[in-house]
Amino acid sequence: MALRLLYLIFLRLVGLLVLLCRSSASKDVELLVLRHEVAVLRRGNPKPRPDWADRAVVAALVRLLPQALRAHRMVTPGTILRWHRRLVAAKWTYPHRYGRPPLDKTIAGLIQRMATENHACYQRIQGELLKLGHQVGASTIRRILKRARVPPASTRHTDVTWRQFLRTQASGMLACDFFHVDCAFSLKRIYVFFVLEVGTRYVLGTTTNPDSGWTTQQIRNLMMDLGDRAEGIRFLNRDGAGQFAASFDAVLADAGIKTVKIPPRCPRANCYAERFVLTARTELTDHMLILNERHLHTVLAEYLRHYNGRRPHRSRELRPPRPTHPVADLNSQRIKRQRLLGGLINEYQRVA
Repeated sequence: MALRLLYLIFLRLVGLLVLLCRSSASKDVELLVLRHEVAVLRRGNPKPRPDWADRAVVAALVRLLPQALRAHRMVTPGTILRWHRRLVAAKWTYPHRYGRPPLDKTIAGLIQRMATENHACYQRIQGELLKLGHQVGASTIRRILKRARVPPASTRHTDVTWRQFLRTQASGMLACDFFHVDCAFSLKRIYVFFVLEVGTRYVLGTTTNPDSGWTTQQIRNLMMDLGDRAEGIRFLNRDGAGQFAASFDAVLADAGIKTVKIPPRCPRANCYAERFVLTARTELTDHMLILNERHLHTVLAEYLRHYNGRRPHRSRELRPPRPTHPVADLNSQRIKRQRLLGGLINEYQRVA
């Protein structure tokens, strides 16, 4: 602004030098034209708002006019005095603050996070914040969510998506399937049977040369290996392959596990098992030659040790299902969410 003031002063001085070289008649004509332009501008904008540099230049030039002409200008002596009073008032008057102090952006983001992750109402979110040491009113929570265009709890999450449903049931689901590998020299096709624990992405076992009796015996062995953990399993997804006989489902039913048969030609219904097949092919079988069944069994056993103990999984925040080494805690968030019942209910606590 100071540079603008110097620029305006320079222009007025140059204009004064130009006026000294002009005749009185041309100056009088220019004054009439300027007065008419000012009258037109006043009709369009009766209250112009000049900045402080314009005010300083006009105030200095008005003092050079005769007394009779000062009252007809846009800037009158009363205007100059009003500017001066406003300047003094701005110097000695402290700013007034009305209403409550603004809420921290971190807390506002936490409120939006709780609202989108839960079916909680304003009072429920208020209680969760109180447990974390933040005292926020319900009306403030409502105002923040309204500003973020988050609807109330009565109209929020009215329906459960497939992703939420699968996450809710994942802790009690198994998925099983077959995939085949062709030997390098004999071109013999070997079938691999595996069972995947959906909640943890833990592969429970693999084997070869399946038939209905052998598959039933494998599921019996699996139930014995699970032990007490089988009580938390509720469903097992499988396709309609002939290797899954009635005895296969009967073994699961005795353990309290319901067999869910996916529709024909619908691999997405058993997406977890299909994803494991893709992972095993792209990371293992597509990059090496399998000599025979013994070689395949050795390779799969070593790969499963890596898959379950060392391989990072995106669905588990880049953590292995059952780490065989100490995993560093890289969580930088101050507020940690703990899922209950597969994510239907969430609890929040501060990270130590």
